[in-house]
Amino acid sequence: FPGALEMMALRLLEQEPAHGYALVQRIKQVSNDMLQVEEGSLYPALQRLLKAKLLTAQWGVSATNRKVRIYRITTAGRKHLAAEVSSFEQMLKGINLVLAGGDA
Repeated sequence: FPGALEMMALRLLEQEPAHGYALVQRIKQVSNDMLQVEEGSLYPALQRLLKAKLLTAQWGVSATNRKVRIYRITTAGRKHLAAEVSSFEQMLKGINLVLAGGDA
């Protein structure tokens, strides 16, 4: 759903700064391989978050000695994440009610 990738990236970056490829791998790992994010989808999402000032980025070096952009969540990003998670949880409650046929 719209915003899911950004929400997952913010949540993982809330735990620790990371570069894009590490985020792709972490999403795959944390979801028990149920979610496979393409780098071609992640990088535009990271750019949107940077533009909205929900992330910052600086150049660094990866564990394999490659030049990478390290992303960090901002205070505004933490607030945005909290609001998005709350909204998502409300939407999920509504979906569950509908799927239960109104019996929940």
